Amino acid sequence: MSLNQNNNMESKPQFVAAIDVGTTKIVTLLGKRNENKKIEIVGFTRRDSKGIRRGEVLNPEEASNVVRDTIIDLQKRIGIIFSEVFVGIAGQHIRIVKSRNYINRASYDDSITAADVEQLKRDAANIALDEGKEIIHILPQSYIVDNETDIFNPIGMLGKRLEANYNIVVGNMDSIKRIKKCITQTGLTIKEFILEPLASSDAVLYDEEREAGVALVDIGGGTTDIAVFYDKVLRHSAVFPYGGYVVTKDIKEAYGLSEQYAEEVKLQFGVALSDAAEENKVIVIPARIPGREPKEIAIRSLAHIIQARMEEIIDGIMFEIENSGYGDKLGSGIVITGGGAMLKHLKELFNFHTRLDVRVGYPGAHLSGDSDNINEPSYATGVGLLMKGFEFMDKHPYELADVEFFDPNAKTAPPPPPKPELKVEEEPEPVVFVKKPKVAKPEKSFDFSNIFDRFKSKVNDFFEEAEPKSRMEEVEKAEELVR
Repeated sequence: MSLNQNNNMESKPQFVAAIDVGTTKIVTLLGKRNENKKIEIVGFTRRDSKGIRRGEVLNPEEASNVVRDTIIDLQKRIGIIFSEVFVGIAGQHIRIVKSRNYINRASYDDSITAADVEQLKRDAANIALDEGKEIIHILPQSYIVDNETDIFNPIGMLGKRLEANYNIVVGNMDSIKRIKKCITQTGLTIKEFILEPLASSDAVLYDEEREAGVALVDIGGGTTDIAVFYDKVLRHSAVFPYGGYVVTKDIKEAYGLSEQYAEEVKLQFGVALSDAAEENKVIVIPARIPGREPKEIAIRSLAHIIQARMEEIIDGIMFEIENSGYGDKLGSGIVITGGGAMLKHLKELFNFHTRLDVRVGYPGAHLSGDSDNINEPSYATGVGLLMKGFEFMDKHPYELADVEFFDPNAKTAPPPPPKPELKVEEEPEPVVFVKKPKVAKPEKSFDFSNIFDRFKSKVNDFFEEAEPKSRMEEVEKAEELVR
């Protein structure tokens, strides 16, 4: 790359678009990076999810329509058209497979190069996978140069044998195809899939925490993502199949509320620690159906329901952390983020239940000062996807398509992304029953003229298998009987 190319690239605004496809919300964001390498959120749009369950796209058509709505709304408001996006991926189908690879170099006297490391990574991609699995990420854990172990950057070292331990993130092909279809039907190109816990960790964790050991807990609507870091490396990742929605469902069933009311009650009055709830305080929920009485809910009673469910979720999270083998190496404790982390006093409940240091993760450290409207735990994944996008841009500066500008107030706005073609089965014509007048049936007439010939033919067929002599005798007997 020439110096002029470098200068042109730096002087030109750098934009990255990302889509966070979650169980309860779909968020489309566009960000640009300022001279201080901080991210300025140019705009974002959020819509309630459809066709998604527990982090996986089940109905690509429904989900695609919601994604398309967020894209159209965002582009109209900011006057910028983008064609490539970075997309988060999560769900219970995600697994981590461990692999170890090595190469023998030609000479000990030559320094290990970036090409050697890249060759080792390409070799790791040839791992034998179960049928229906696909590689999403190849994450190096550590390198070994000859007999020197626990090396994190071997480039520049001298050695003949180069080895590496990898965590290979794999997912189900069918699940990946569905989310791919959800995005591409809107007319966008997916530049890269990114594991959502990795994106969230970039947005809310500090390098010191990753080095000392930390567990990131991203509490979404349908699932909770867990990522364990030690020595700055992702050591373990898992998905717990419950999130904030199960708490909403408990409230709904306990008080006979609609899902919308239950969610509003949780967000406005929910407390994760019952001892912190106000005693003798009652909230009144007006009845929307005529003739129904308003419902009264005690704040302390509501807190007991929330705490009981959150304790179960915390137990499941701690089981996964202990399973990682790094449960005793969490020098920085736990960082909770995601929409579920906004529940009041959840940090204290985590601390009480795990006896570890706990903090709530906000993405604001990487945002410019005028992006405060998105500095919330629920947008950690979206901001992290933008960060991963800019990281990709730094490595591949000419692989991202340029954005296009237009006047959002102009009368002739650019055409929206193409709407996906839905396959609609033709409805059968309705069945109409018509009462017809009775018609007298004609009397049946029988022709007896050739009855003997027909009877004789049937008798012959019946005795077809018999011997010729006996068959003739039987026929003659039958003829005599008829006569």
